[in-house]
Amino acid sequence: MNGVSSSSRSDGQHEPEPIKRYRDFTTIDWIQDSIIERNRRIRKARQLQSRHHGYQTKLSLSWWWLQIQRIGSAGQGWFVISLIGMCIGVNAALISIITEWLSDIKMGYCYDAWWLNQQFCCWEIEGDEGGCDSWHPWSQSTFARYIIYVICAAAFAFTAAHLVQRLAKYAAGSGISEIKCIIAGFTMKGFLGLSTLAVKSLTLVRTLLLGSHRKQLRYDVAAGHCVRPVYSADSCKAKVRPLPKYARVLSLKETPGKMREIITASSAAGVAVAFGSPIGGVLFSIEEMTSNFSIQTMWKSFFCALVATVTLSAMNPYRSGKLVLFQVTYDRDWHFFEILFFIILGIFGGLYGAFMVKFNMQYAAFRRKYLSSHPIAEAIALATLTGIIGYWNRFLRIDMTESMAVLFRECDGGGDYGGLCQTSSQWTMSVTLLLSTLIRVLLVVISYGSKVPCGIFVPSMAIGASFGRMIGILVKALNQAYPQLGIFSVCKPDIPCITPGTYAFLGAAATLSGVMRITVTVVVIMFELTGALTYILPTMIVLLVTKFVGDFLGVTGIADEAIRFNGYPFLEKDDHQYNVSVARVMRTDLSTLPVTGLTVHRIEERLEHTTAKGYPVVSADGRRTLLGYIDGDELRYVLEKARKVHDVTSDTQCSFAADPDDNDDVEFSGTGAAPGVGMDEDIATEIVESTATPDVVKLWPWVNQTPLTVAPQLPLEIAMQLFKRMGPRVILVEDHGALAGLLTVKDVLRFTWTEHSVESQATWNNLYFESFAEDAWSWITFHSSTVWSWVRGRFSR
Repeated sequence: MNGVSSSSRSDGQHEPEPIKRYRDFTTIDWIQDSIIERNRRIRKARQLQSRHHGYQTKLSLSWWWLQIQRIGSAGQGWFVISLIGMCIGVNAALISIITEWLSDIKMGYCYDAWWLNQQFCCWEIEGDEGGCDSWHPWSQSTFARYIIYVICAAAFAFTAAHLVQRLAKYAAGSGISEIKCIIAGFTMKGFLGLSTLAVKSLTLVRTLLLGSHRKQLRYDVAAGHCVRPVYSADSCKAKVRPLPKYARVLSLKETPGKMREIITASSAAGVAVAFGSPIGGVLFSIEEMTSNFSIQTMWKSFFCALVATVTLSAMNPYRSGKLVLFQVTYDRDWHFFEILFFIILGIFGGLYGAFMVKFNMQYAAFRRKYLSSHPIAEAIALATLTGIIGYWNRFLRIDMTESMAVLFRECDGGGDYGGLCQTSSQWTMSVTLLLSTLIRVLLVVISYGSKVPCGIFVPSMAIGASFGRMIGILVKALNQAYPQLGIFSVCKPDIPCITPGTYAFLGAAATLSGVMRITVTVVVIMFELTGALTYILPTMIVLLVTKFVGDFLGVTGIADEAIRFNGYPFLEKDDHQYNVSVARVMRTDLSTLPVTGLTVHRIEERLEHTTAKGYPVVSADGRRTLLGYIDGDELRYVLEKARKVHDVTSDTQCSFAADPDDNDDVEFSGTGAAPGVGMDEDIATEIVESTATPDVVKLWPWVNQTPLTVAPQLPLEIAMQLFKRMGPRVILVEDHGALAGLLTVKDVLRFTWTEHSVESQATWNNLYFESFAEDAWSWITFHSSTVWSWVRGRFSR
């Protein structure tokens, strides 16, 4: 912990599992990082200014080269963002092409060119759902095609789960929860590694896909799951190594501020290429991913999303000019009497979000307890189950994005898929869509969170699209059966009055908003998908109803619930009233350093035998008067550098106080001094040479003499606001000048979990579900062993 001695963890074995996991993450001090970045800019400006004075009187080649260097230094960040955006756009296009082929390969192959999917194989055959002469199904037998379909789904799932299990465990899941924590200031070692990038990229085109952000979203369903893998566009940061300013971005511990900007911009670009919505991507990064609004980050997110979208548009993966397969344009307007049915869609979205969040978290607890040691078998079982059930429903059999493209279309624009627009088939289609909705809901509940790269965006939208299209068909049937009703008085007899595709479109928006608990982002995304200003008002009505239902049921977004379930350290955006003071939550068993009286050996021994990230500096008279705070890594670095620069021994005295004759203008005083956190090694060596002697090592330049302090009586809610808005690693608690304790984000999270979350989770429904799950698992294991014994006995005979 930050500033907490190792003895404070002696009771860690009695803590709940989520609290134990807090210790696996390192907190980033955004205040210190901003100071270091500011000092870097000042130092760089001074260097360029001094060189500029030497060349300003002569317009020589060196002077022009200096101007180019200044422009290049200022534009490095934008160049990196552009490079990342292009990488995301190229990857999105390739993923779209490859995953469309993998999805169709379950049904057949192109005889003329095996690398083409069914759409491109039959490019010149318009509206032929059965394919063409060039497209050959695997067999003429329905049962054989069914078996091949299921086997392919299971094989794709096995490949994805096996790669995740063996090579990169962090590649599993959507990654939105983890990225939110990283952007908020916690380092998850290994999450942004090269192995995660490689496995996510490979499994995207082999499983079901959701290309997000970190969560950038580009989707496919090649394996047939009701979830979609997640491509992390932030991994494109590997391309920035040649640039000196951003080379350190590859390590969170070196320049976390720049990393946060790049990850946020990448998440915006991922959503932009997923929905063809650059503005929606920017709003998603602001509304869902970040807790602090930054104009600079917003502009970089916008630029990265724009570059990614332009790149995707230039590659034109669908050869139709569309950025996404389910992009659509509506020609007809809506009517005010339809608001009643729009409200029904909003209610469904809110109910779906509550149902999905609640029961998926309960199934996740069941998975952790019983299936955690069998992730590959679970993925194969889910894919097989989805294939077995989904093959017999035409809307479950095809890819989710293709399904939405079919359901969004107007009937006049070639949207009569399998009789979807035929009056004679409207009741059959309604039942098929209803079954598709119910089955997909159940499959998404048990599939989301399995150990493959998977997300929730497109599955939720597919559920809303099928339900919305069903409502649209029923409203259209009602209009045709009873045209004389008053609500249909505005309908003209010779012009179609109801557009069922718009209901599918609004249903998809409702379910996406319901499960993620975002509103403005979804409105903009849906507007950019259609380009129709007339449907902004219905979209807003639907999403407001969805939000009201979700608020009434007291649910939060599934990403936030996953953060709490997995024990990730993250302070929620919403404020809660705890009615306690900081003194109730703070740590008091601290490892401190007296301002004088310690030798190099004593300090090194303290560093070795404690796990503190930093140390408060107090007076040596025993009154614990707070004098400053020093980071443990910086202290360790300075002592190592002092041993090399001077003849410093283990018995050399150390002092954290500045004498009156010391140079108070030493650069970087009170900030990070080690090269790894922002200071050039030459400058650090110069400071050590001026402050270290064989008699005493003066450490005051590395002491933050004005740390953030609060009184013990301060309400906890205000301290939480300080963590959210300013981002300090620690807050020192000072009682009339004396050190009373120390507060970190992890301490706040521990308190909120033990005092509130555990109580809120002990509801009757949760207990009932756990009891039912345990009984069901016991029944399954008992009967499966009995069946296996019977089968083995039969074969042995």
